[in-house]
Amino acid sequence: MTFDKKTIENLRNEYRSATLSETDVAPEPISQFAKWFAEALDSNLYEPNAMTLATASPDGKPSARIVLLKGFEENGFIFYSNYLSRKGKEIVKNPTAAMVFFWGELERQVRIEGTIEKLNKEDSTRYFHSRPKESQLGALASPQSQEIPNRQVLEENLAELAEKYKNKEIPKPSHWGGYILKPQVVEFWQGRPSRLHDRIVYKKIDKNKWKIIRLAP
Repeated sequence: MTFDKKTIENLRNEYRSATLSETDVAPEPISQFAKWFAEALDSNLYEPNAMTLATASPDGKPSARIVLLKGFEENGFIFYSNYLSRKGKEIVKNPTAAMVFFWGELERQVRIEGTIEKLNKEDSTRYFHSRPKESQLGALASPQSQEIPNRQVLEENLAELAEKYKNKEIPKPSHWGGYILKPQVVEFWQGRPSRLHDRIVYKKIDKNKWKIIRLAP
């Protein structure tokens, strides 16, 4: 299938569902995110916790992928992954990253920039054992981001592990666990007519203090 250039150029929508003002937002970004995330949940969006996670190598080469948010708290945003994956290796050498949530039906986007740290082993282990057994086995079966000859390798690994741990607790792999992104900048974007979108940004200026500013769209 091919597309005429004009077909793509002419894709556009007018945003009219809501507004966003400096006077309406919470004094700090986690509370504002909680409000928007609750509204995304109430809207029955498909996987509202899906987000783009962007990391970079020490020389600045970026990579991005979709991961799932698994929690957020006063200190930041939590997700889980294989420490030996590409993103895991990049985080070790360059512990800064960005997250993007896009809730198209609500005409909203949230951008987050900050530093990343591993969660403690206890929290990672607790979450690992809360996952479905198939997901636990999958974390053991897949050498994430490594080259493999075919899919059969994964299926054979999974079958072998399923038999091994048939009636046993599955141990959390040492190479798997949680991360928390501690934000330094958080931007809330609300679509508006004529492409004059609302952009409200929180910039951290002290340990518990944020500056709220408006950006031109």
